[in-house]
Amino acid sequence: MCALIPGRKTLVDFSLCLALAVTVAATVHSSEITQTQEAAASLPSDTPKLFFPRTNDFEFVKRMEMIPMRDGVKLKTFILIPKGTVGAPMLLTRTPYNASARVTRAPSTHLAAVVPQMDDTAVAAGYIIIFQDVRGKYGSEGDYVMTRPLRGPLNPTQVDHATDTYDTIDWLVKHVPESNGRVGTIGGSYEGFTTVMSTVHPHPALKVAVPFSPMIDGWIGDDWFHNGAFRQDGTLQYIYGQEAARSGDFGWWTGQADTYDVWLRMGSAGAMAASKGLEQLGFWRNLSAHPAYDACWQHQAVDKLLAREPLKVPMLIVDGLFDQEDIYGGPALYQALVGHDPAGKMVHLVLGPWNHGQGRREGRGIGLIQFEGDTATWFRRNVMQPFLDHYLKDAPDPGTPRALVYETGVNVWHRYDAWPRSAASGSPEKSRHLYLLPAGQLGFTPPAPTAPAYDEYVSDPAKPVPYRARPIQDLVWAEWLVDDQRFAACRPDVLVYETEPLTAPLRIAGEPIARLLASTTGSDADWVVKIIDNWPDEVADTPKLSGYQQLLSADILRGRYRVDPARPQPLEPGKILAYRLRLPNVCHTFLPGHRIMVQIQSTWFPLYDRNPQSYVTNIMFAKPTDYIKATDRIWHTPKVASLIELPVIAPDSK
Repeated sequence: MCALIPGRKTLVDFSLCLALAVTVAATVHSSEITQTQEAAASLPSDTPKLFFPRTNDFEFVKRMEMIPMRDGVKLKTFILIPKGTVGAPMLLTRTPYNASARVTRAPSTHLAAVVPQMDDTAVAAGYIIIFQDVRGKYGSEGDYVMTRPLRGPLNPTQVDHATDTYDTIDWLVKHVPESNGRVGTIGGSYEGFTTVMSTVHPHPALKVAVPFSPMIDGWIGDDWFHNGAFRQDGTLQYIYGQEAARSGDFGWWTGQADTYDVWLRMGSAGAMAASKGLEQLGFWRNLSAHPAYDACWQHQAVDKLLAREPLKVPMLIVDGLFDQEDIYGGPALYQALVGHDPAGKMVHLVLGPWNHGQGRREGRGIGLIQFEGDTATWFRRNVMQPFLDHYLKDAPDPGTPRALVYETGVNVWHRYDAWPRSAASGSPEKSRHLYLLPAGQLGFTPPAPTAPAYDEYVSDPAKPVPYRARPIQDLVWAEWLVDDQRFAACRPDVLVYETEPLTAPLRIAGEPIARLLASTTGSDADWVVKIIDNWPDEVADTPKLSGYQQLLSADILRGRYRVDPARPQPLEPGKILAYRLRLPNVCHTFLPGHRIMVQIQSTWFPLYDRNPQSYVTNIMFAKPTDYIKATDRIWHTPKVASLIELPVIAPDSK
């Protein structure tokens, strides 16, 4: 201690003592901190380097493997094996959507609860379920390329989805001793695409394939375009989520409730892409540089590619009549392959009353439109699983029909020997001409010589027709192909044609074709055609369907591609030109009291980008000054008659 000394030095000595005390205290405190830090640094982690969960009560074993491909890249693969399994088939799904998440649908000890509902019947049949990340996504190594093309002009490497599937199956049959050495592939949408790719130069152990809603031709009528019109809303979000990061960490944002306003304010698809930084992504750069059906798209058209290959793997192609994403691919693939199968044993088509993916889940209805029971579960139990068992377990031939199609309106399944019905051998059924007539009439009689020559409307890109009632939000995206169309029928830029109330049922089964004779004051135009079942003004048992204008089949055609999809050309203003638009498949009965309705318009926004209506080289990068109003006319005279080729079939046709 310091003593207090009388005199002038007392204050100084006290200060020295105080400083010494502070120094000693600081030294002690510093020592304590050092000891605490050393103790903290030596604390063991609460998380072990390897954790081994105890799953004794699980009914299955889950293995994770990194399976090597021929180029050394390893793909992350999950193999789920029912305990006690001996000699079971393997069902493989190759996905860009995170294999780990696909096999953890629910926290459960039961395999059926863990895997997607698509696999419910296979689990019940004792199958081994396998999910794999495609190369470049999530846990798999390598580079990701959107819907990687087959080896050839667009893919100079030695690997593609076909080779990756081959190498995966080769590994599985050698390293999964619980299996019987037979493999089936299955999946929907992009997974449907990889399922189809598995059948190209297939491994001998691949015995069957079930693609749901496969992506087949992204320009003609699947994800990216429809007949040249760009499906901007949804496509840009998808590209962003798929390619911005291997693990899909980046999410799209808008900050507004109505996507109609978002897209209209932005202008073009290119402007929207630039605002989000999509120029950094390879697929957007490629897509936006190829708006026409050039070699880039033609060499990726899966139906055309497989049509040139020998048919080696039995295939059950499954699609939905109301598929809002890949409505074209399934029927197109069937048509491309069916000629290789004259006996009707290898290629089969199922068209259910489903939206995108609904055949893999529950299928009781879409929005206000209800079906007879759970159509999807019925299909998987009674059609799909017996088909799989026949090829993978030597079960009896289930007699799968060429085409199994659900008829909406009356809610029944039909087994057909050909699809569309007019293609049936010896079938007398032919399409009937349903004419667009003056005064908004629609009928099977051609227009009279004295009838007005045309109907017209003004198409204004500043006020485009929405593709569904606003506000447009993603929450009910899956329902819009059965939406009530009254929101559009009341617009001055939508032409509406309808029959008188039917006095007898009218059945249609096949592919409607719109044949328009039309003119425009612009140098380019889009044409949207919609076939609608207009319900009676009063439906006593279901009041919400009173007056409902139920969309059945609709599509869009970009005018510049009317002659040659690969070589666009401007339209001659004012000239009457012929347009042919194939509409999606239908199988439906218009009941007595209902009316057949057709709507015609020139914008379908923001699902499809707006046509400026003045010819520009690449619409995706159109400037605000390029967009002009145009007067569009639909002609209906005896010599210039616009019509729908409607695939009408006999009332008792089976």
